[in-house]
Amino acid sequence: MLNAQPVEAAATTEAGFKLRGLRWWIVGLIFLATLINYVDRLTISVLAPAITRDLGLTNTEFGGILTWFLLAYTISQGLSGKLYDRVGTKRGFVYSITLWSFAAMAHAFARGLASLSVFRFVLGLGEAGNWPGAAKTVAEWFPVRERALGMAVFNSGAAIGSVVAPPLIVWLSLTYGWQTTFIVTGALGFAWLALWLLFYQTPDCHKWLSERERRLIREGQQDDDAKSLAAGQSAPLGWRELLRYREVWAIILSRFLTDPVWWLYISWLPKYLADARGFSLAKIGLFAWVPYVAADAGSLSGGWLSGHLIKRGWSVNRARKLVILIAALLMPAGIFAAFADDAMVALALIGVVLFGFQVWINNVQTLPSDLFPDRAVASVAGLGGTGAGIGSMIFTLGTGWVVDHFSYVPVLVAAGLLAPFGTLILFALSGRIGRVRLKPPLTVAGS
Repeated sequence: MLNAQPVEAAATTEAGFKLRGLRWWIVGLIFLATLINYVDRLTISVLAPAITRDLGLTNTEFGGILTWFLLAYTISQGLSGKLYDRVGTKRGFVYSITLWSFAAMAHAFARGLASLSVFRFVLGLGEAGNWPGAAKTVAEWFPVRERALGMAVFNSGAAIGSVVAPPLIVWLSLTYGWQTTFIVTGALGFAWLALWLLFYQTPDCHKWLSERERRLIREGQQDDDAKSLAAGQSAPLGWRELLRYREVWAIILSRFLTDPVWWLYISWLPKYLADARGFSLAKIGLFAWVPYVAADAGSLSGGWLSGHLIKRGWSVNRARKLVILIAALLMPAGIFAAFADDAMVALALIGVVLFGFQVWINNVQTLPSDLFPDRAVASVAGLGGTGAGIGSMIFTLGTGWVVDHFSYVPVLVAAGLLAPFGTLILFALSGRIGRVRLKPPLTVAGS
């Protein structure tokens, strides 16, 4: 006799082929996109010692190159959020990953500061779309109680990509050279794009989605949609409308202050290990990935913990805030890393920082879907990313100057203080976390 218990596997029904747990397959695709995103952006960071030597770049100039990426990334966060809300998730990802994959491959042809800066700028324009697109995908495909875990799964791609990148990139570089490395890593996005075009549809029209799972996905969403439609509020909200809400500013400002912590270690860790700890390129490949294992654990455990607390009857407000607070209190560990005598102790402490950050960001990135209807999620996420980009751009550019004139110690100390302060701002402005009561649309005088 066939199964008495349902399993998460493919099944065929009278209505045709259905894939049980389809939402997890969808978020798995976003996980892969995020992993590739991080491999592409980390290629220059891992190869920084070789590239700066071959092209004769100072730390300040290297910081400037990273800042061009962040400038484009910041601009594109808000634009990409609007793009995804208007053209939909499927087409939005096609635009984003095509642009960033071409830009990543173009790095192979850089000949100096100017060309490398241009390629980094274009890469930032494309890569920024991944996050508002992923937030929108999770909001479309997951019920409220599962969204933090869905965000955790896709967001763990950042940490896994950071684990995979150093050994892969170093091996490719030592075997084929750094130019060929950019071509190989950049081509990964086009392989993903083929899977995306074959597999992705929205829940409303995906033929492989069972009615049971469709009802689960829509759990808690239908009432909000009906209220919005009754109020004539079905179109995406504009930036001017969204910036009227203090909850949006809570996300923007908290990410402005806290995201630079992640960008510091993503952008500068290999260079820090080479300059301050005396690591060779081969040794960077062997050890630079270690803190990102902790980051991956933070991403998954942070999403699981808040969702688990909600399932046990905690309010969304109480669960999110407790997990975010615990995470913020872990990130000052970077201050102790600055003064550690042993390089491995410093790496372990940096792992604590990245664990805390991923717990923090996974829950903060869920807030747009906790606070706003689906039609505004990508736009709010994009505005949050814009705040993150501006803060990270300032901090990254300043890092190069401080390192050239002083050392890495002031940078690590400053980064250790940012997360607690950013979390205080988040809690002060957001108030109680729950669905925002939308205000009447703005009207133009005389219309």
